[in-house]
Amino acid sequence: MTTVAQLWVETTAIIGDRIHARWIVERATAVDSVEDGGADSVTERMMAHLDQMVRRYQSGEPIQYVLGQWAFRHVELAVDPRVLIPRPETEEVAGVALEIASRFEPRRVLDLGTGSGAIGLALASELPLEGTEIWITDVDAGALDVARSNLAGLGRHARNVRVAAGSWFGAITPSDQFDVIVSNPPYIAEDDPEVEVGVEQYEPHRALYSGADGLDAIRLISAGAPRHLVPGGSLVLEIGHRQGTAVKQLLIDAGFENVEIRRDLAGRDRIAVGSLG
Repeated sequence: MTTVAQLWVETTAIIGDRIHARWIVERATAVDSVEDGGADSVTERMMAHLDQMVRRYQSGEPIQYVLGQWAFRHVELAVDPRVLIPRPETEEVAGVALEIASRFEPRRVLDLGTGSGAIGLALASELPLEGTEIWITDVDAGALDVARSNLAGLGRHARNVRVAAGSWFGAITPSDQFDVIVSNPPYIAEDDPEVEVGVEQYEPHRALYSGADGLDAIRLISAGAPRHLVPGGSLVLEIGHRQGTAVKQLLIDAGFENVEIRRDLAGRDRIAVGSLG
């Protein structure tokens, strides 16, 4: 019988990536780690699952979709082609929103265009259980299905999360107000030549592209956010690395004060923050 450890060696030889082979084997065999479960025997069902995953990987499908799950800060998310792959830059955006939301007590946060639920659920898991209310919204029914499945795995913190369907502020009532509004909106220009082939081929275009300059969604959010923020509330946006100057002006024009563009760990403009009063 083939063992998990042997299967790791064989899969590495096939796909040429030892780390990705490890993840695929662990997922297919349901072991916590190839070290702890390396001596376990592999069943035919496990082999069939692994073969399917390897074929998808070799076709160019991103490893996150092949695995069907990915870690985001302290939560484990189910992901598939209905939602964007969670990225380290977005973890930084969530960190900024967490920093700001922590100043309010109680606190009410709106995650617009939540996709897999990454930002909103991360905030729900890290903010205090008491005095926290998180809204996650999306216009795409498939994305909300993924978000709801991830919400189900959040444990007791799930009680603080509300899910709403609709396009941007259309998902809430005109009178709803929040301490923090956060979003990772689509911000790629429609003809951007830098988009990777795997991103273009597999990730949902609605969550990627936003008009000729990539700013259509950010314009709408920037203009609408002030009506839904309490005095002293803040808007936190993920932006493209060349959009800092333009987004800063959009926030100023919308009436935000203390506008700043923060850089990600790679030193690129990535996070726009604007506050009211």
